[in-house]
Amino acid sequence: MIKWRNICKGYPKFIFEKFIFGLKNPLIYANLISGQISVTPDFMERKSHRLPPNKKVRSDNMKEQSKFFAAMYLRLSRDDNVKAEHDGNAMINGVSKAESNSIGSQRELIRSFLNEQENMELYDIYVDDGFSGSNFDRPEFNRMMKDIEAGRVNCVVVKDLSRFGRDYIEAGRYLEKIFPVLGVRFIALTDHYDSISADTGERQIVIPVKNFINDSYCRDISTKVKSQLAVKRKAGECLSSFAVYGYRKSPENKLVVDDYAAEIVRRIFRWKIEGMAVAAIAKKLDELHILSPKEYKKSTGLNYRGGFTGGSGSKWSSSSVKRILTNEVYLGHLLQGRTEKVNYKVKKSIEKPKEEWVRVENTHEAIISDSDFEAVQNLLQTDGRVSPESKSLSPFMGLLFCGDCGEQMVRRRVRYKESNKVYYICSTKNRGEGCSRHSIEENTLKELVGIAVRRYANDFLAQSKLFEQAKEKETNLEAVAGCQKELTRLKQEQDKYYGLCAGLYDDLRQNVVTKEEFERLHKEFQRKAQELEKAQEQQQDMIRRMLQKGVVSASRLAKFQDSLKLAEIDRHTLTSLVKRIYVFEDKRLEIEFYFRDEYQIMQEYVTALSGQESGRERSA
Repeated sequence: MIKWRNICKGYPKFIFEKFIFGLKNPLIYANLISGQISVTPDFMERKSHRLPPNKKVRSDNMKEQSKFFAAMYLRLSRDDNVKAEHDGNAMINGVSKAESNSIGSQRELIRSFLNEQENMELYDIYVDDGFSGSNFDRPEFNRMMKDIEAGRVNCVVVKDLSRFGRDYIEAGRYLEKIFPVLGVRFIALTDHYDSISADTGERQIVIPVKNFINDSYCRDISTKVKSQLAVKRKAGECLSSFAVYGYRKSPENKLVVDDYAAEIVRRIFRWKIEGMAVAAIAKKLDELHILSPKEYKKSTGLNYRGGFTGGSGSKWSSSSVKRILTNEVYLGHLLQGRTEKVNYKVKKSIEKPKEEWVRVENTHEAIISDSDFEAVQNLLQTDGRVSPESKSLSPFMGLLFCGDCGEQMVRRRVRYKESNKVYYICSTKNRGEGCSRHSIEENTLKELVGIAVRRYANDFLAQSKLFEQAKEKETNLEAVAGCQKELTRLKQEQDKYYGLCAGLYDDLRQNVVTKEEFERLHKEFQRKAQELEKAQEQQQDMIRRMLQKGVVSASRLAKFQDSLKLAEIDRHTLTSLVKRIYVFEDKRLEIEFYFRDEYQIMQEYVTALSGQESGRERSA
């Protein structure tokens, strides 16, 4: 009778327990006994190393071969080191797991074995260092298979089955089908397996079981790696191999400012604020002979990713400029965890929902201020298509709408004799559909909008001054906005834990977790959700206190003050203060400004405070 604990010796306890649970399933047990788990060739499509058609199995002839030309196959994945680190370098027979699995250790063990074999000669050594065992698409493994198919190798020696591979279905296919057909002897030293001397019990039960356990072990490694990466992301470590343009990576996985590249980033933001089109910025960078992100990193010996740039890596492109202009990393924040692998056997990554991305603020020094970044985002939202010759955008692009049909206004240039005028007309009328022209000349529009913006700025500043006098306290809208953002994050985090609690019930039904694991995890998730509930209450209380102190930040007030100094309203000022401009047929304008809520709060507060003071005076 086979002793399952002897088969599972050396593996973590939980894997053995999962295996025993599998035996309770009659289908799994039957497949193990029959060997079907490891020998079913039609389980999935294979792209390479298919069995030759109508070829007889030569396993019986292997015993008669007088000489074996051996392939020494060595493999170590990055995940194996992570797993050993996570387990505190667990000891196996007095040797740390990381050391026992090392390439050097494998090589010495196999070389020692081959030196003792009179009928074996080492043909070549094949090393896949840093490749996962969860799939067999590895460069050195593929090279070994080519040598086998060419008849140069007829024996494969590995330290153990897990070094050969951890996908139990694919590993079984090689051991039970492909190698016997090709007349290849397979030896796994520490598993004491030799395909020549293996009996039926080893072939049909022991080896499938070990492959099954190796597959479970790989799944466990994947889970632990994901967990460890999640912890590092939340701690603000930069896990990307490539530092974004403008920064370098420190040995502690933190981003530090690259002075030269950071100055280029500041220029790009400044040019955009001044009204330049994205394509014009890219062209100007090339004209100034400034290296593109890819070329700069290559020239300085930094890691780089070619996909960062557009068509030509040596030139700046609109996409690379826009990517810089929209990247929050320049505010000092990290946004990671945007993608995840389908599962531990598939390399393909999928995009995660935005609410699941990991955002950690103030992890490194900022290059761009919050106000400049916000201004650029406003500009980009209203940017439209421009001709390649245009260096700057129309100040009203994306802001003008028909007051009747609500469609955008389009810009048209009219040249007549020596006159050259620009008009805006309703796009519905421009398409020949049912609306009037709503035509307005650009210079007239600039004058009317300039008057309205200055009037609004004056009123806002006056109201703010009254508010400050009434409260005599420091204003802090940015702090309020920060608290509101944190409140939203806490709510999303709480919803995530509630979702995890709900998912546990499905996991329990499907036997993914035990009852003890379910109770422990459910209790932990509930505790986290309750802590987040308390944190939300604290944030709400903080917001209430801040609103009592003041609602307008100094940077916001500066925008209004700057608008009063301008002889002509520019695009930066417009996109900072104006959300939409509606044009009516009679040239009347309706302007939708930003910060209306703040203005209303200040007005209501000052009015209420004035009423209280008047009441006290009458009482006196």
